[in-house]
Amino acid sequence: MHKPKLAWAISGSGHYISECLAFMLSLADVDLYISQAGEEVLKMYGHDLNEIRKHCSVYRDKAASAPPVGLFYKGYYHTLVMAPTTSNTVAKCVLGIADSLVTNLYAQAGKCRVPSIVYPCDVAAEMETTAPGGKVMVYPRAVDLDATDKLRSFTYTTVVDDVEQLKSAVLARLAALA
Repeated sequence: MHKPKLAWAISGSGHYISECLAFMLSLADVDLYISQAGEEVLKMYGHDLNEIRKHCSVYRDKAASAPPVGLFYKGYYHTLVMAPTTSNTVAKCVLGIADSLVTNLYAQAGKCRVPSIVYPCDVAAEMETTAPGGKVMVYPRAVDLDATDKLRSFTYTTVVDDVEQLKSAVLARLAALA
């Protein structure tokens, strides 16, 4: 019997992606799942997949049926972390659309009652975020903020508003499992 791991998903958001990735890489027993957009964004922010692979397994969104999500049914993962997460991915999760690797992970985690910790890129009406050239101000749309708020009400889902909350939620979950 294997020890359950943490599944970490990155969609196409650059919102504090370097901080999220650094935290993920500081953890043990993690598999990384990246959407096609997530892969592009990692490159835009100067992160090399080959370097990441030295620390954890990396699953890329290359198959229509997202076969690795079946690992949730085998008890392979104790928690799903989605950080950072695009407004598109959040909206799809809220609507129950599972048409990509990341949205399929969220759907299957929920069906298996595996807790998810989600760090959306849109959490406030005005916010500072990271862009490849540095920090910028963004003004999320009401529709994006509404989706984030709806996701907060989902069973087995914890939505965090910043990197510090992300770290606290993940470390608390790991401590609860220890």
